[in-house]
Amino acid sequence: MEEMTCREGTVHSVIFQNAENGYTVLRLLTEEGEIITVVGCIPCVAPGEHLTVSGVWETHPQHGEQLRVLELERALPEDEEEIFSYLSSGICKGVGPATARRIVDRFGAETLDILEREPERLRTIKGITAKKAQEIAGGFRRHMGLRRLMAFLAQYQLPPVLAMQLRQQYGDAALEMVQGNPYLLSTDACGVEFSVTDEIAMSLGLSADSGERLQAAVTFELSHNENNGHVFLPRNKLVAATCQLLDCPPELVEQALDDLVDRRVVVQEQVANVEACYLRRLWEAEVSACARLNNLLSAEADESRQAEKTVEEIQREQGITYAPQQRQAVQAAAREGVLILTGGPGTGKTTTVRGIVALFQKMGLDIVLAAPTGRAAKRMSELTGMEAQTVHRLLGMNWNESAHQVTFTKSEKEPLEADAVIVDEMSMVDLPLFSALLRALRPGTRLVLVGDADQLPSVGAGNVFSDLIRSGRVRTVFLREVFRQAEQSAIIRNAHTVNMGQPPQLTNDQGDFFFLCRRDAERTVSTVVELCRTRLPEKMGIPADQIQVLSPTRKGASGTVNLNRCLQETLNPPRPDKREIQWGERLFREGDRIMQTRNDYDVVWEKADGTVGTGMFNGDVGKIVQIDPSGEWLAVDFDGRAALYGVEMLNEVDLAYAMTVHKAQGSEYRAVVMAAMPAAQSLMVRGVLYTALTRARELLIIVGDDAAIRAMAANDRQQKRYSGLRWRLVHSEG
Repeated sequence: MEEMTCREGTVHSVIFQNAENGYTVLRLLTEEGEIITVVGCIPCVAPGEHLTVSGVWETHPQHGEQLRVLELERALPEDEEEIFSYLSSGICKGVGPATARRIVDRFGAETLDILEREPERLRTIKGITAKKAQEIAGGFRRHMGLRRLMAFLAQYQLPPVLAMQLRQQYGDAALEMVQGNPYLLSTDACGVEFSVTDEIAMSLGLSADSGERLQAAVTFELSHNENNGHVFLPRNKLVAATCQLLDCPPELVEQALDDLVDRRVVVQEQVANVEACYLRRLWEAEVSACARLNNLLSAEADESRQAEKTVEEIQREQGITYAPQQRQAVQAAAREGVLILTGGPGTGKTTTVRGIVALFQKMGLDIVLAAPTGRAAKRMSELTGMEAQTVHRLLGMNWNESAHQVTFTKSEKEPLEADAVIVDEMSMVDLPLFSALLRALRPGTRLVLVGDADQLPSVGAGNVFSDLIRSGRVRTVFLREVFRQAEQSAIIRNAHTVNMGQPPQLTNDQGDFFFLCRRDAERTVSTVVELCRTRLPEKMGIPADQIQVLSPTRKGASGTVNLNRCLQETLNPPRPDKREIQWGERLFREGDRIMQTRNDYDVVWEKADGTVGTGMFNGDVGKIVQIDPSGEWLAVDFDGRAALYGVEMLNEVDLAYAMTVHKAQGSEYRAVVMAAMPAAQSLMVRGVLYTALTRARELLIIVGDDAAIRAMAANDRQQKRYSGLRWRLVHSEG
């Protein structure tokens, strides 16, 4: 990373400031008498204020050299002229230069203390009424509240942008809220490491064995493990993990957990032979999903008398003959309230779904198609000829500010107006989203769930698709026959080979599947870059923007972080006419391919036809089309959805020239180049290799170590996910 520079001085002028996110461009008069440009998140700054800024120098294409702030200390002005400049800058509503001059002439160097502690004395100044004095004092106190929040966070090396996030969440009471419960900083909304919030709590006098600390650690462990896919944790594992986190005896954690159970923050229930501990909302989602699925399964849906005749009609109209398993699936859709359709690549899932759609149309049903991601929904639309949308959009997703959680417009109170719902890429759907979908279905609605059970499970909590299949409660049709046309594809042949535990055929005469042996990480990276830069565009006519590089890991020389850096430099190099912006160790440039790395329900987007919506989700990929000259925002095109990203949002996006296999779930690319080198054991598994292979539509090239590939194919170890859905379904039968 660049060398840090520290400068101290007085704010000479503020060129630009965004009140929403605190992004600021200012001129700083340094102690050496030099005026420099400073940029970064510096909320509520004003002329006359003293700053000590630490950051890195960068060159802006339009504005030249500027110091980008990484750390900041600030102090209020002390002499009268600096106080006048500060107060007349507009920091207080109703105070312009004339009023500021009268206030400073009356109170001098004590002005700011008077405004905060004795605002009633303002009434002694001609033209300031009691009401206006209150307004001025209220504005100044809010201003000082944000400054104090920033100063509080700065003690623990936390960034100023966090103060803006806390202010948006908790309003003027943000500082009091955080001081009262520093563990709020470790919620998903803030994302501060628990060790940091624990240090803050200890520094504020919270005892090591306090109930607040212990309970915060227990709920943190449950939330942290939700992000690892677990719906619950066994009580003994939860207690052990919390003891390790806090370095405290188990009896203290046991008591804290019991208190949380008594308050219903945590729900404890026997699941199979395990004492399961759930965050309440996940327990409610699991119980609700089970109950509603049982209702759908018990509904009368048998239309089988006409099914066989209808299937014959569909075959004639579509000019095809279904394989036995495909025919079985279409006919089952007429009989079953809930149907699962699963199979690997080339087994005819798309043809079967088209048949089910045609069947439902002939039955006069209103059909809705959905998928978990925008890309998967778009592909579903192209393959079926019907509109498909994301599950989130279908359900009318909203962000509830007061509850700090996602809500959906569609529910049992306002259900979907559909007789049949078909969801593709079900392996990606987590428990909370599945539960929300079931809540939005009217009694008797038919539900068809389509996916590949051998792909990696959802990023979010649960193992829904696998749990439903393994429960035996839902009619499941397995498409196992690989069709002759699909068999001609080495990608599909090798994917099925890997799925059976055998390594793919690593020869180079397979048409759409190639292996380039590189046993050195640096050579692997240089080969990947060369393939994307020249070999595939020039020799195979595949442009770079239709090639997706995948890696099992983010880390190491062949991980996505380094690959993205190398690919950006090659595919989108710097140019004088391309604006760019640095954020931490990452550089973003106009023309870059980027990816959303976590769900953000507040992002507003708009399509060319005027359709407006909100929400960008983990894995969404877009392109930076413009960076604001001031560096305040980026305009990004997410596959036809235009969105503006403030600089404070750059911590939730990353470059996407290369992405991990997990992030590529649910997407399909014209060409995939996979960097396959040894990585962490948990990533060197069959599911990762199989998912990578099945992302490629026309061409797959694996570059790397053949030993690593063989090891992945042989390793069927799956990370255990604690989920009670399968158990509940089995034990609720009848």
